Amino acid sequence: MSALNRRDFLAALSATSGLAADRKLRMGIVGGRFGTSFYFHEHPNSTVEAVADLREDRRAQLQKTYRCSKAYSSLDQLLQDKAVEAVGLFTPAPLHVKHAVAVMRAGKHVLSAVPAAYTLEECRELADTVKRTGMTYMMAETSYFQQLTISARKLYREGKFGQLYYCESEYHHAGLDELFIEDGQRTWRYGFPPMHYPTHCTAHLISVTGERLTEVSCLGWGDNDPALKDNPYGNPFWNETALFKTNRGHGFRVAVWWKGAHRGTERAQWFGDQMSFFMNHPHGVPPTLVYSNDRREKDSGGFNRQATRMERYEEVKWWSTDLLPEPLRHSSGHEGSHTFLTHEFVESVLAQRKPVVDVHEALAYTAPGIVAHQSALKGGERLTIPSFD
Repeated sequence: MSALNRRDFLAALSATSGLAADRKLRMGIVGGRFGTSFYFHEHPNSTVEAVADLREDRRAQLQKTYRCSKAYSSLDQLLQDKAVEAVGLFTPAPLHVKHAVAVMRAGKHVLSAVPAAYTLEECRELADTVKRTGMTYMMAETSYFQQLTISARKLYREGKFGQLYYCESEYHHAGLDELFIEDGQRTWRYGFPPMHYPTHCTAHLISVTGERLTEVSCLGWGDNDPALKDNPYGNPFWNETALFKTNRGHGFRVAVWWKGAHRGTERAQWFGDQMSFFMNHPHGVPPTLVYSNDRREKDSGGFNRQATRMERYEEVKWWSTDLLPEPLRHSSGHEGSHTFLTHEFVESVLAQRKPVVDVHEALAYTAPGIVAHQSALKGGERLTIPSFD
């Protein structure tokens, strides 16, 4: 059984893994915005022991969400709490490695929001810390558990694509500039490079086929907005579009766009020589399967070409199945992914196995975007992506 299939197999078994019914992972949740959107208080094998945020209002929201009486005003304070076994880390992106390393050095497991790291040096530091401490690290990548991504993995595992030779993924999210300023102060999002937030896209291919991205050429686009002239990242781009090469010689286009006349989406399309699979499109096209066949047809120029057969794919609500414990079988954020992320982290820690998005998988999703941004700054120069496996 391949490593990819083994991981999926373990994940599929997780709802009936035989964990002791009374064993509960004692979680600490840090970060009172995104951190309120998970379900550790509903999981039969976890409980929220404590929460933390620098802001009192967000601490209060965390306490309300997780029905938790214990709150701290900082991560450092929470790490002193010996009752906390694991930490859900939902702090600003540039601090993820600093905070994740602190959590693991304190002897606690960590679930980190995306991206895993900001620099290649941080990627190495994160991988080394996981190896040195032996703690569980998981990245909370939502695209891994989008309902249609789960379907794509199943179709790939069954060989339905034939050879899956190309993939495209788009993360279009205009309007993020509304989060640049808060209470009169610049937030970490002010001018943040698009390709430093690549994981919602890279997970669409890597989590399906297990490929690694080895080379990239990327182009960026920006305008005269002040945020692109004066930001701590030296980033001049709103949108970045990359063409990656995989270790199997396949192509993969990734578009992370944060401005322009486009509709918001986090979607992918996978192309095979026998079948292709298209996620639903924001313009109203439903999920679609396209099959090759032997029938011929004439194109608009009168030339013969191979015909195809199309059919609508009825989206499976995987969150309603026994892939999850019964209390978590409900819809959740980011297309049903948040209950899956909750369960996968809890189950992997208690079962003492690697999570599906462990540190190596997380860095395989993250590092290509870091290098892609470097390429865009160099006018699209083709660059090599290091491996952290």
